[in-house]
Amino acid sequence: MKQKLSAFFKGRYGADQLAKAMLAVYVALAVIMLFVGTTAKIILNCISLILCILMFYRMLSKNTAKRMQENQIYLGTRKKTKEWFLLHRNKWKYRKTHVYKKCPYCGAQIRLPRVLGEHRCACPKCGDSFGVSIK
Repeated sequence: MKQKLSAFFKGRYGADQLAKAMLAVYVALAVIMLFVGTTAKIILNCISLILCILMFYRMLSKNTAKRMQENQIYLGTRKKTKEWFLLHRNKWKYRKTHVYKKCPYCGAQIRLPRVLGEHRCACPKCGDSFGVSIK
C-alpha cells in the first residue's frame, strides 16, 4: 500500500505558498460560517468547496511548470501588496518628520526630511536629480 501511494504521488506538484494561502482562506471561511445565517452559509459553503477542489487539483497536478507559474504570479502580487501597505504605514508613521515624493523619471517613492522650501534631490534608484518643493 505504501509503495502504491508513493508511486501515485511521484511527479505531482504538491503544496506551495499559494496552496497554503488557499488553505488559510478555506479555514477562515469555515470559521465565518459558524457565525452567519443560512443564506450566507450556503454561499460561503459553495465558495469553500470550490476553493478546496481547486487546492487539491493544484496539489495533485502533474503540470508542474504551470503550477510554478501560478505560484510566481501569486508571490509577485503578494509582494506588491505587502510593499504598498508598508509604504502607507510608514507614510503615516513618519508624517510629522518626513514627506514622500515620487521620482518623475522612475516612479520610486523617496522619503525626504520635512524641511520647508525648494530643494534638489537625487533618486537612489535611477540616479536622476529633480527639484522638490516642500510646504
